[in-house]
Amino acid sequence: MGEVVESEIPNGDAANGDGAPPEEPSAEAGELPLSKSARKRLLKQQRREEKKAEKKKAAKEEKRRKAEERRREWQEKISSVATEEERAAIEESRLAARRERMEARAGERERKRQKLTKGMEEGQRIVVDLDFPGLMAPAEINSLMQQIMYCYAVNGRCDSPCHLCLTGCTGEIATQLQRLPGYDKWLIRKESKPYPEVFHDQKDSLVYLTADSDNVLEELDPSKIYIIGGLVDRNRWKGITMKKAKEDGIKTAKLPISDYLKMSTSMVLTVNQVVEILLRFLETKDWKNSFFQVIPQRKRCEAEGDEEEDEYDGEMKKICIEKSPEELE
Repeated sequence: MGEVVESEIPNGDAANGDGAPPEEPSAEAGELPLSKSARKRLLKQQRREEKKAEKKKAAKEEKRRKAEERRREWQEKISSVATEEERAAIEESRLAARRERMEARAGERERKRQKLTKGMEEGQRIVVDLDFPGLMAPAEINSLMQQIMYCYAVNGRCDSPCHLCLTGCTGEIATQLQRLPGYDKWLIRKESKPYPEVFHDQKDSLVYLTADSDNVLEELDPSKIYIIGGLVDRNRWKGITMKKAKEDGIKTAKLPISDYLKMSTSMVLTVNQVVEILLRFLETKDWKNSFFQVIPQRKRCEAEGDEEEDEYDGEMKKICIEKSPEELE
């Protein structure tokens, strides 16, 4: 979902979490069947996810191996010390270093909490619309949860976080959100009602971001509330966010992607990619830089006269995987 809504397969682990490729939902009434090229893209993505799952498993094993090696080295160091006094001094030094690391982490968490609190009070309002009941298979909901976790992580890393809000948090969506690390302590607005009800008195300020809009977003207006459709649908539900915005009487806009680069695939991005693009633009006021920093190399062609390398693809996933539940709070 991205630039809007009907998101492509997300960048992340295999959606079912066990390394197996995501299941393709069966066609239902109202769905558009997958084209041959779409099936090829899906197969390619499944293979990519399998490879990422293998890399994740290898990285976990390497981390375990290094931890075991450190423990062994520590035991050898202690064993080589002759006196109890020397052993006690070494142990105290180790504990002091550990306390220092823990204090540094606690300080970083507090600074992050202060930034997010300020963002909730003053930041640009960005809403993820999760009110798409029945349109996603379990594997797709799983993928969406990963994207939301990335959104929260990248918002916490920004110097000036946005006011992030989730609407339509009911049913299976609410159940899956509760399973995210530290979700109950996240500094984020959570609403069970759909966005038209949550912002019923601010309807004129709402702008739904969708790739199907004719309106190009040139700047971010602090007085506006930008909505991103939280839907992972393998491109089955074409134009659904545009239709939803029209039915709700909400203004629409699309990111100016085509003004700065050519996409090798569709201009539909994942939820976390759209959120990070908006956050980067808020900091830099530079759309081109924001797109190049966020949109994976595999999804874009060269911009005119620019062969800038992209290092984003997979970065957020690595950050979220390596963070403890406390650090994600």
